[in-house]
Amino acid sequence: MTVSFHTFVRLVKHHWLTIGFLLGFLTDVMLLNRIDDTFDNFVLLFYVVLATISMWLFYVGVAERGPVFLAKLFDRYAPLAMQYAFGGLLSGMLIFYGRSGDWLANAPFLLIIVAVILGNELIGKRSNRLLLHLAMYFIGLFSYVVLMVPVLTGRMSTLIFLLSGVASLVLMTVVVQVLYRIIPHFMALNTRRIIVTIGFLFTFFNVLYFTNAIPPIPLSLTELAVVQSVEIASGLSSLKSYRVTYEVQSWYRYLPFVPLVLHPAEGSIACFARVYAPTKLSTTIYHRWEYKDKNGDWQEHSRIGYEIAGSNSNGYGGYTRISNFFPGVWRCSVETERGQVLGREVVRLDTQGGVQTTEVRIR
Repeated sequence: MTVSFHTFVRLVKHHWLTIGFLLGFLTDVMLLNRIDDTFDNFVLLFYVVLATISMWLFYVGVAERGPVFLAKLFDRYAPLAMQYAFGGLLSGMLIFYGRSGDWLANAPFLLIIVAVILGNELIGKRSNRLLLHLAMYFIGLFSYVVLMVPVLTGRMSTLIFLLSGVASLVLMTVVVQVLYRIIPHFMALNTRRIIVTIGFLFTFFNVLYFTNAIPPIPLSLTELAVVQSVEIASGLSSLKSYRVTYEVQSWYRYLPFVPLVLHPAEGSIACFARVYAPTKLSTTIYHRWEYKDKNGDWQEHSRIGYEIAGSNSNGYGGYTRISNFFPGVWRCSVETERGQVLGREVVRLDTQGGVQTTEVRIR
């Protein structure tokens, strides 16, 4: 038992930076819920502040500035606090960005997280670790600022994104300037590498945005379905409820990559969606209807927009309807004005099989 315990302790010590990073993930899973919630905002801000202070203190310890016992304390334990903050910040971004798009939207953040874990395990050279720390910090800072500015201003646009990016660069410059005062010689030796690293990451995120690879934060899709029909049941504005008629599907139709089958009953079909937006935010979203042609390519049939406003956690409900359809595979994508996709539903329309069993739900 003693040998096993010592083995466990050695394992923890060897991988404690990665463990600290993953503890940040665990904290977010338990705590984070809504991006416009005051507590959630406080948690994310806490990560930013903790990452900033712990990174400064770590390099105070590395430079052995101040009392020896404090320098040793910072050198030993500040990296753990830093990794916890990085893990919490990046996983928070993964949670909120992931809610704002389909699963492919998570790919950049998942790759970044894997890269961070590998960096913690494999990078030993101090100058390379400095670049890793600054890169992780800027990724978290940029993602946080770009996420929070639309929440606080209630506006979404290319200009807001660009201003948010510039704000993150300004904040990053302040952090780097403080490091220049703490470890001036070390920073001077790595100035070019730091500029190239931060410049590359800034460009990378802008490319993701303008190619619509970044999901449309802070919006998120809470419900989407292509259905037989939708009617307003009651209510006003964001409190409306809808009478939605669904076609009952076989169980295997809900398996991945198996399209649902819809038998139109009244000469039209509808796409019903609920989109969550922070309380202050109002914007326009669009339903893009597409069909597959004979070559298997998606062709646009129509694109219909409507206004949404910040609402409760269930999301703002809305729908679109088309009537001039034909048999085949169709999909309805819910997206922003710029074409950023929140989600999509694929169905196969069968106009020959007759009306199947339906059920009505109030949504």
